[in-house]
Amino acid sequence: MSYHGKILIGLTGNIACGKSTVLRQLRDLGAFVIDADTLIHSILRQDGPAYWPVVAEFGPEIVKGDGDIDRQALGRIVFSDPEKLRRLEEIEHPIVRRIIDEEIGQADEEIVVLDAIKLIESGWADKCDTVWVVICRREQQIERLQKSRGYSREDAEMRVSAQSDPALKVARADIVIDNSGTLEETHKQVQSAWATLCASV
Repeated sequence: MSYHGKILIGLTGNIACGKSTVLRQLRDLGAFVIDADTLIHSILRQDGPAYWPVVAEFGPEIVKGDGDIDRQALGRIVFSDPEKLRRLEEIEHPIVRRIIDEEIGQADEEIVVLDAIKLIESGWADKCDTVWVVICRREQQIERLQKSRGYSREDAEMRVSAQSDPALKVARADIVIDNSGTLEETHKQVQSAWATLCASV
């Protein structure tokens, strides 16, 4: 057990590959799960610790009429400019790291899953006992973004292209979950990897 006395699974994969699906399955199997993307949503709310730093950095044009940050507007800015994306991550990541650390330490479950798209780039992978990477085909990512989030094809392609090469994640993986097939096929892969992990404890 490598971190706070817990077995830590690092779960990652590029946008719209199906990490949330795998995360739900791992929760059902008994893991304590932490979704870094959900944490980012929370820290960008009006009462969140990243709200004002992000507004100050990217300007009032990212704020909607109700005062909330327009995540699609912010996304169009940062996903079209790697330097701006880097600046956003410099604001968000230290806050998210602190919250993740606290949640791992407070978890009652023996196995904790950290779902983070930047798991490897942020250094969290080095703290994990095992790294699981979820993959699917690029065209599926684009279609899922259009269907589930209402993005135009252009916006969806821009977000997919802004991600790191999935092969880099796969090269770092202990387990690769192929989510390009049916939900049942994905579930079987997750169950098999979970059983192997539990047997090794």
